[in-house]
Amino acid sequence: MPSAALSAMPAAVYTKEGVRLETRPIPEIQEPRDAIVRVTRSTICTSDLHILHGAVPQAKPGVVLGHEFVGEVVETGPGLSVLKPGDRVAANCETFCGECWFCQRGYVNNCEKGGWLLGCRIDGCQAAYVRVPFADTGLTPIPSGVSDEDALFVGDILSSGYFGAELSDLHPGDIAAIIGAGPVGLCAAQCARLLGAGAVVLIDLDDFRLGVARDNGLADMTLNPLAADVTAEIRRLTHGRGADAVIEAAGGQDTFSMAWQIARPNAVVALVAMYEKPQLLPLPDMYGKNLIFKTGGVDACHCGELLGHIAAGRLRTDFLITHRGPLEQILQGYQTFGERRENCLKWVITGLERGKY
Repeated sequence: MPSAALSAMPAAVYTKEGVRLETRPIPEIQEPRDAIVRVTRSTICTSDLHILHGAVPQAKPGVVLGHEFVGEVVETGPGLSVLKPGDRVAANCETFCGECWFCQRGYVNNCEKGGWLLGCRIDGCQAAYVRVPFADTGLTPIPSGVSDEDALFVGDILSSGYFGAELSDLHPGDIAAIIGAGPVGLCAAQCARLLGAGAVVLIDLDDFRLGVARDNGLADMTLNPLAADVTAEIRRLTHGRGADAVIEAAGGQDTFSMAWQIARPNAVVALVAMYEKPQLLPLPDMYGKNLIFKTGGVDACHCGELLGHIAAGRLRTDFLITHRGPLEQILQGYQTFGERRENCLKWVITGLERGKY
């Protein structure tokens, strides 16, 4: 457990005026299946920005932000037997009990007792320590050959990318089009190939991000709508049919419309983007396309499987980390990440600059 001499820690807190660095008490065990985790690596997510923009009404002002992290278990509640102090763990961004009607059927992100709690409705991980409810389902041990940074994105953006590829019902040889070359889109590109896509097309307005995809072999074709007719290029590649599967990971002003327009008839359009405004479904315009739309932000029930793929070299996320800094510099991190300064893809919080908590 944290040192008895410690009673407080720095933490990034959501306020109506923005994010603020405050001093908060070290969290304590509250329920039998809780664990206290010393955060060794965490990061800023686009979902954190949505909270700050007021697009997540369930978010509580005063909550410690953050839901994407890895760390070391330092204390466990009496109801935990699968975790012990000293375990290195990757966190699931969704909290789920594993017992309710939804959990028993595999719909863990609809858990009756959970959902998006950490960094939204209860204190999250942008701090030195975090309390994790239902830790036996929310934390996954990290294999010995996988570093903390290699495992950092397993429970959120890598799971989101995998969920998008899984939702899109890919068949071997399919041509998958992914809108958005941000962290989730880049992960979706990897996962689409892992699940059998024959070709991956990545679409984004940011040439740097498209370059990351090319440099890391994540896409067979990259398209910038400012420089290319995306619909025409997709049709040329698919002999006029359209993409076999579309994963919308951008959440931009026109990206939902693009998603259904570039899909072939009878295709699946998987929506893993988080929108800040309502989207229009123009049924008369898409009549006869017989599209299937599947929605969902993240279904992080494959963390163990994804860690296995990382350990085996089939998946990697190191190329996502463009910036690092200690917790004390997190306000700078929010500016750099939120404004995409210096081509920032992910800002990783490396812990505390002064002392050890």
